[in-house]
Amino acid sequence: MEKNKLIAIIKLLVLLVMMLGIPVYLLIFNHDLLMSFDSLDDVQTFLLKYETASVFIYLGLQIFHLMLIFVPGQPFHIASGFVFGFWFGYLLSIIGVLLGSAITFYLSRILGKDAIYLIFGERKFNKFIRLMNSKRGMIIILLMYLFPGFPKEGLGYIVGLSKIKLLPFLLIVLIGRTPSLMVSVAIGSMYDHGSYMGIIIIIAIMIVLALISLINRKKILKTINDWFEKIAKD
Repeated sequence: MEKNKLIAIIKLLVLLVMMLGIPVYLLIFNHDLLMSFDSLDDVQTFLLKYETASVFIYLGLQIFHLMLIFVPGQPFHIASGFVFGFWFGYLLSIIGVLLGSAITFYLSRILGKDAIYLIFGERKFNKFIRLMNSKRGMIIILLMYLFPGFPKEGLGYIVGLSKIKLLPFLLIVLIGRTPSLMVSVAIGSMYDHGSYMGIIIIIAIMIVLALISLINRKKILKTINDWFEKIAKD
């Protein structure tokens, strides 16, 4: 095994131990407490009882799910709307997303390319890097965040090794993640208020948009690419 690859594996293992240490600790030493939450209402009551601490707990969960790219973020966003209400839930969610994106951005530089190859595969990673470093790189990232059905999790790891700077990337994250975040937080808030019909309508719309995006994603990217090339020539 190559030395660089071995070092990359060790770095990933250390990262996983650090990230999974707290959840494992809670499962082992606070199992009874975790099992006492039978419903969302129980979670809400507990978090609101420790209001200040609950904010930091939620931010930590947001960062955690972005670092572990296979953990979906929607359940956390929906829970924030249920527990904290729409506007405060959105504020906490977007702060958590920005912090998590910044951390993964810099983590990728610490881990290096060999470790990122292990996560995404060398071919897929190099393909994304070429796109990120092209003139249309930031537009492509924005589209991935805006359109349902495009891969979003783990982008910070890839962008961190591209030519894109942190602040422009975080601006893209802020703009691109806001619509979907607001939808998820709104679902949680409506559930808390018993607006079930509104939830059904929102979910139906999101499913339709996701299907349209998936079916037409090549056409969408080509249209954007053609538009960008035209602008670049002017």
